Amino acid sequence: MRTVTVVGASLAGLYAARELRAQGFDGRLVIVGEERHRPYDRPPLSKDFLSGRADEEQLALCDAEEETDLAAQWLLATRAHGFDAGGRTLLLDNGRTLVTDGLVIATGASARRLPGTSGLAGVHTLRTLDDACALRDALSGAARRVVVIGGGFIGAETASSCVSLGHDVTVVEAAPLPLVPQLGPEMAGVCAALHRRGGAELITGTGVSRLLGRGAVTAVELTDDRVLPADLVVVGIGAVPNTGWLAGSALLLGDGVLCDDGCVTALPQVVAVGDVARVGGLRAEHWTSATEQPAVAVRNLLAGRTVDSARPLPYFWSDQYGSRIQFAGQRHEGDTVRVVEGSTDEGSFLCLYEHQGRTTAVLAVDRPKPFLRARRELARPATRPPDLGPGPAPPPPPVTAGH
Repeated sequence: MRTVTVVGASLAGLYAARELRAQGFDGRLVIVGEERHRPYDRPPLSKDFLSGRADEEQLALCDAEEETDLAAQWLLATRAHGFDAGGRTLLLDNGRTLVTDGLVIATGASARRLPGTSGLAGVHTLRTLDDACALRDALSGAARRVVVIGGGFIGAETASSCVSLGHDVTVVEAAPLPLVPQLGPEMAGVCAALHRRGGAELITGTGVSRLLGRGAVTAVELTDDRVLPADLVVVGIGAVPNTGWLAGSALLLGDGVLCDDGCVTALPQVVAVGDVARVGGLRAEHWTSATEQPAVAVRNLLAGRTVDSARPLPYFWSDQYGSRIQFAGQRHEGDTVRVVEGSTDEGSFLCLYEHQGRTTAVLAVDRPKPFLRARRELARPATRPPDLGPGPAPPPPPVTAGH
């Protein structure tokens, strides 16, 4: 291959570029990024960055020395519009084209938006650095009434940061409890209590009918007819993979770019990694997927066929109200949950999810060292649980979270 293009100047895109050079690719390397920023770390956006404990410079994932070593051509603030596999041509903004022999798709995912809120001031999402800058500016100054729609990781972390800044925060979650698909009802209930202990109000079991206000949001109307006054609304209802630009291409799409276990798409010269990739039937918005898939994907890309498989152990973490939640593995319906250290009453514990005598996942709240040991044990091939069939949908990268 003379030219390889990475579309997506993200965490996964950067790791793919690193792997290309590390695995001996010495041809032309092009990195296309829709955002104007160099690769940055997303997990702190909803936490330290939002609360003012980190600045933009601290989010940078690479420095000038590494950029020199990568010897890549960076096309930032440039959107990919299509891919012509037959012509090996990438279609870019303003009608530009880029001929490439190999393609790494790392376009990530975008925040899901609430219908009917376009143009209404005071309504925010939190996925990108620009999103975080806008929200941080809006939260500066006097205390405001903040309604967070969605009690997932992004919503919970954002609510936690808003509380720490002195704002009056209400979290609205349509499900009976937040995070049930990820943690199961028992542990989801434990984590939901963090909101109340942290100082935010949590409303569950009701959705949002509409946002009220002319020009700027003034309130949130719920499906049970309650109306929550709001100066600012944060919508955290998940993310959708950025695959629209690939419509009409030869690639198979379906909640992401469909890949085999080695991140290889229907075309051997095209691989996908990170949040946009549905690898072996699973799309995981996890930090570990973005950092571990590229090595395998690049190996297969350079080989021209699948010679290796990616099967990282799912792992994510989330910081909320002064507590660190860590989870590894994959919970399945019917798993039993056993607390093996600490207690849920103490708010610090380690628990195991078990199925037919085997550990399938581990969850810890403020137990980092025991969690690390349990995670390592879970990742060992000899103890790794077998594939028990489809698990729950993975959580969004808490901007992290590690996700």
